[in-house]
Amino acid sequence: MGTNAGIEFKLRASPRDLPELMDGDCSFEDFRGCLRSLEQINRWLLGYRPTLAWLKRLPPALRDPALPNLALRDPVHIVDVGSGGGDLLRQIAGWARRRGIAVQLTGIDSNPYAARVAAESTPKELGIEWVTGNALVYRREKPVGVVVSSLTAHHLEDEEIVALLRWMEATAQVGWFTNDLERSERSCRMFG
Repeated sequence: MGTNAGIEFKLRASPRDLPELMDGDCSFEDFRGCLRSLEQINRWLLGYRPTLAWLKRLPPALRDPALPNLALRDPVHIVDVGSGGGDLLRQIAGWARRRGIAVQLTGIDSNPYAARVAAESTPKELGIEWVTGNALVYRREKPVGVVVSSLTAHHLEDEEIVALLRWMEATAQVGWFTNDLERSERSCRMFG
């Protein structure tokens, strides 16, 4: 992050006012380093917990394969918007495997380095698809059941957040979930 002088933390800080290294013109190595640091922070600070807790509240037919439901014959398609290094989808893959839930996982990120970093860190047998591009124009032949977005919104301007939420609402057949951090003076000092 850049300098935080003059930032009013009582209001939402625009990414233009408080840019992060990974949002600028950085090398692949710097970008990969940022994503690996974020994965470590997410593990330490339990950053996956909100999304996984929400997934546990999905309709029972999607959580419990023992319940009769025609939709369970197909994997539940889960799309992660702003997937970065793919750590959240790897966590979701483990969560689904432990519960016997068939999933099809897709990560979308606008940064062209993200898919490369995610693919390097993800075992092939998980079968996660990594897409580079704008989620708002993402279309699949198979319907999307669930959309998640974790720790992405703070990289977006207000109007982009509204557009993303509208896309999530229009796209997800079962539900969507987003969570993000709150930028503060303390976190800016802590994570620089």
